[in-house]
Amino acid sequence: MSAAGLRARPGLSPRQAALAVAGAGAFALAIAYFAEYALHMVPCPLCYIERWPYRIIIVLGLAGAVLPPRAARVLLGLAALVMLGDVAIAFVHVGAEQHWWKSPLPECNVAPPGFGAMPLRPSASCDSPVYLIPGLPISFATMDLIYALTVASAIASYLKASRGRTR
Repeated sequence: MSAAGLRARPGLSPRQAALAVAGAGAFALAIAYFAEYALHMVPCPLCYIERWPYRIIIVLGLAGAVLPPRAARVLLGLAALVMLGDVAIAFVHVGAEQHWWKSPLPECNVAPPGFGAMPLRPSASCDSPVYLIPGLPISFATMDLIYALTVASAIASYLKASRGRTR
């Protein structure tokens, strides 16, 4: 979804914009699950946390699609804030990948287990970039940072351009 995709057009109601936000969240999760289950990429603990804002905006978007337009606008504003939260999480993840700092999650900073108990779910290291597209030097976390910022900007742009209109 681009910023132009949600800009207020004469026919785009807050409910339709909310549905588009839910679609943007579903699209991001679909890519994450495709990478995990079809491409067998193992996510790190920060990757799992980065999925939560998308789940939240799906719920906010679906709720906004069925509520009155004023309520939908409020939920769109909340969705923009949630996506800014994901921008922060993704920025921390990119920083850990680039070795600017250590991950704030303790499970990201421990040595892999030896012959002890294995975790129920395998996990990748938070400081090792994972590249979705071979040959493109943009990590999955960086893509999430860019996408989350784009979605948050698109929502904010829509809300600003459609201010005063509630249909």
